[in-house]
Amino acid sequence: MILILIKKIYQGMEYKNIRLPNGMDGKMTDSYVCIDLETTGLNPKTDRIIEIGIVRVQDNEVAQEWETLVNPGRNLEERIIELTGIKDEQLILAPTVEEVLPTLLEIVGDNPLLGHGVLFDYSFVKKAAVNRKMVFEKDGIDTLRIARKYLTDLESRGLGYLCKYYGINHSAHRALGDARATVELYRKLTELFYEKEEMQGDKSLFRPKRLCYHAKRETPITIPQKEQLYKLADKHKLILDYDIAKLTRSEASRRIDRILAEYGR
Repeated sequence: MILILIKKIYQGMEYKNIRLPNGMDGKMTDSYVCIDLETTGLNPKTDRIIEIGIVRVQDNEVAQEWETLVNPGRNLEERIIELTGIKDEQLILAPTVEEVLPTLLEIVGDNPLLGHGVLFDYSFVKKAAVNRKMVFEKDGIDTLRIARKYLTDLESRGLGYLCKYYGINHSAHRALGDARATVELYRKLTELFYEKEEMQGDKSLFRPKRLCYHAKRETPITIPQKEQLYKLADKHKLILDYDIAKLTRSEASRRIDRILAEYGR
């Protein structure tokens, strides 16, 4: 009903250059931003972004690519180093998420997001944005959901497997490489399944849908918490693998409790 009303309003105007928001005119979404992240883990509440890769597509053509490493304020676990090839020394001089967020939000603009498991990437960015009092509410298209619906006979619907299956070049587990591969996968899935999916109208997986992730703002570490952590580290001769100043209040509380439980006061 809302879409019909908007269409009528737009049709009643004399201005010929007014366009409906991307994806609202019932046609295929031809402008979007594919985003991929590498992170310290899987939980946006406790883990951090270490790399961002973005491919912005405008009218079905790649208009912009952007990538950056991000300093997470902590050392990486060995499994993350092995998975991504990213090392701690590469992140020491990298910008923080506070420094890169404005650029990321500017590139994304009003476009919907594209991703393979897009809610994962969205949740990390939204969490980072909310913590810094920024708004990040987006619609998105998920190639993983499309693959799960139409490629049930394959042994995997993972990005790496699908790229190999369709002969798509893929630099696995690096953000920009994954984003580029996801764009190509989306194009392939569109070629194969778009017409069949569009018969479902608004339920089509090729149309952007509102991404839902509730992110609660976390406050920075307090001065008393900083002082306590520094004192505990000094007293027990601890080598900390994280930057105390970059902890949130809840993270600092967990770190303090862990030290007290293991070493005492």
